Amino acid sequence: MSFPIGTIVILATTFYQAIASLRENRQPPPGQLIDVGGYRLHYYTEGKSSPTVILEHSLGGIEGYLLVQEIAKLSRVCIYDRAGYGWSDHSPHPRTSQQIVTELDSLLTQAGIEPPYILVGNSFGSYNVRLYAHYFPEKVIGMILTDGLHETGMLKMSIYLQALKLFFASGFFMSILGSIFGIIRLLKLIGTFEIIKPELTKFPQVELNRIKRSFCRPKHWITMSRELLNLDNSSRQLQLTSQFQSLPIVSIKAHTFFQTSLWTLLLPIKAANQLREQMHTRIINLSPDCVQIDANKSSHFVWIDQPELILDAIKIILEKVSHSSSS
Repeated sequence: MSFPIGTIVILATTFYQAIASLRENRQPPPGQLIDVGGYRLHYYTEGKSSPTVILEHSLGGIEGYLLVQEIAKLSRVCIYDRAGYGWSDHSPHPRTSQQIVTELDSLLTQAGIEPPYILVGNSFGSYNVRLYAHYFPEKVIGMILTDGLHETGMLKMSIYLQALKLFFASGFFMSILGSIFGIIRLLKLIGTFEIIKPELTKFPQVELNRIKRSFCRPKHWITMSRELLNLDNSSRQLQLTSQFQSLPIVSIKAHTFFQTSLWTLLLPIKAANQLREQMHTRIINLSPDCVQIDANKSSHFVWIDQPELILDAIKIILEKVSHSSSS
């Protein structure tokens, strides 16, 4: 009995995925694991001085690893993997901003990472840090929103952007299968991440491997799908928040949502950029002490395109905090 060549390839890549995952699981995580109610979250800290910079990732991203070492030169930094990403366990709870904030505060409390905090939220992470600052204003002394989202615009997306959202969701579902069958890991092996985003080559391989490890796991793509499908619920949760009266905020605005390339020719970039303009107009008014940095060379992925601006934003907040405490 002979098997079709396609079946043989899938069996081989699936076996490769299983073996590679087992080998990875034998390696200890870079940080610690904390139980937050029957499942564990992974966190990792660097640096010593106060305040602590808390990194909150984008939807599906764990890009903060790329800047941990640089931020640690400025202040103590804590990076964590939301439930379902990286070394963190899957969560049985809905992946909404409210649930994420509850998990984050439980993690920080149990890990003994004391406030004050400077919160850095990238894309969807901007929802989570804003909601955290709303619930725990006494713990937060500054926020950085990296090409952040605003709920008013997200809940009124055009039909073209709704279609883009469904396109992304279908891609995430396909990637669940791709990770199970080892296709994602094979793409990693041949350097596809760097082909799609050449700017990744400027980062240390050890940090990139921490990110790629997560993308090779089915739970990563399952969690991405769950967060995306709950995005409207998260937006409605943000509607209940108020403006911040005196909290220092730095908003980093990317030049475009996607850089023009072969991968983005069929995407509604113009509509996405119009939505971004509307959202940033609202974001700049979140606090009377909100300043905007224009990332003129960046797509939505500022962490990769112009990471130095994240460091500049942290310096701005640290200077404001220092000036406030000395006056």
